[in-house]
Amino acid sequence: MDCAPTSSAPSAPWDRVLQRLREEIGEEKFTSWFARMDLDALTADVVRLSVPTRFLKSWIQENYLPRIADIWAEETGARRRVDLAVRSAFARPVALKASTPREVVSERTERPVETKPAPRAAEPRGEVREMVATGGDVASGSPLDPRLTFESFVVGKSNSLAFAAARKVAETPAGAAPVYNPLYLHAAVGLGKTHLLQAVARAGAAHGRRTTYLTAERFMYGFVSALKSHSAIAFKDTLRTIDTLVIDDLQFLKGNNLQQEFCHTLNALLDGGRQVVLAADCLPGELEHLDERVRSRLAGGLVVDLAPLEEDLRLQILKSRYQTLAEQHQGFAVPAPVLEFLARSVGQSGRDLDGALNKLLAFNQLTGEPVTLDMAENAVKDLIRPTDPKRVRVDDILRVVAKHYNVSRADLLSQRRTATVVKPRQIAMYLAKTLTLRSLPEIGRRFGGRDHTTVLHAVRKIDGLVATDRALADEIEVLKRLALES
Repeated sequence: MDCAPTSSAPSAPWDRVLQRLREEIGEEKFTSWFARMDLDALTADVVRLSVPTRFLKSWIQENYLPRIADIWAEETGARRRVDLAVRSAFARPVALKASTPREVVSERTERPVETKPAPRAAEPRGEVREMVATGGDVASGSPLDPRLTFESFVVGKSNSLAFAAARKVAETPAGAAPVYNPLYLHAAVGLGKTHLLQAVARAGAAHGRRTTYLTAERFMYGFVSALKSHSAIAFKDTLRTIDTLVIDDLQFLKGNNLQQEFCHTLNALLDGGRQVVLAADCLPGELEHLDERVRSRLAGGLVVDLAPLEEDLRLQILKSRYQTLAEQHQGFAVPAPVLEFLARSVGQSGRDLDGALNKLLAFNQLTGEPVTLDMAENAVKDLIRPTDPKRVRVDDILRVVAKHYNVSRADLLSQRRTATVVKPRQIAMYLAKTLTLRSLPEIGRRFGGRDHTTVLHAVRKIDGLVATDRALADEIEVLKRLALES
């Protein structure tokens, strides 16, 4: 008989499964796909999980369910079937026709039907559009977070050019020629790419532009769904008749057919004088899974880097986020010296700073202890960075390893399995994991489109060898220094 996971027995292995998923795919992707997955029930044969939307269910089933089952078996010693369902909602969304202007509806909540529609005169000329398939089946565009606007974006030296370019694009009136086309933003995780892209989508609609905001994964899902429902032509036509296409996390776009369709869509929009804004975690030339012509077209626009946050900017961000928390939680007070300590000591990104403030809030509310410098040092000790590490690129690692072992870069990225290539390749993957902030899937893509499990195997193997082989350990230390100095 099924039972809810109320005791610690079922939840403990599930917590370990989630932690392993987090380590394998990286914090950003884990938060996107698994933060709202719940363990509903556990029997002798079945693990029952649930998510709030059909989109999440479909994507996880296609991409992660077998891996979840494998990890569960490894953690518990017993293999069970993993079932995934959609949790019930209070109201079903109303299917709308493709031509109907729509607000952005977050996939996190499903709104009840309004008894009185808003007057047509109150609607802006522009719209942030969703992708609508035929037959009333809605494969919605990616939802916008209402907090991510130009007004809430904190500007500093490291991001001022990206901010100015994004705002210029967003505020171009409907019908005017596009500027900086395409606009391509790139940065490490948590430095503001998604914030600016969502701000572009929202502000563009306010200025009368028809705008579609999509993550690369939602673009893939929408195209595949359109193929299955025999509405691919309608899907393509919808994309190519908008004013501004905004695509986030372009590094996740994979599959030959999808890349080909993206290439055609990109060319059609640019040649038609329509605006394209994109973001990824690397330069266009480093998107090796994309066709060279696409990379060249992306590089031909305005390419802007969002650099790591400088200390002054971190302090401004902390003050802004603290003000919001203080308004929401009466009595939560953080002295200025504590904010300055966090700005000097915590993390590399805005998300690290959010995590530090949330920890202080939790300590304050759960213990009743006021926020002081001593309390803050204890609360965020696991988030403190000893030094700001040099930003090492995967390309630097590939070059150093290839030269050291007298193999070519193409060999390291190839499918060759000879011993003279496999060991250097595994060492390069190990260095990429230890010297960069990239997740396992990101590293796999940079190494010839390999799966994250291949990277994980390489990292664990080299880690084990380093512990027992002193000569290899010294060799890897030399390679680390060379990569840091390159």
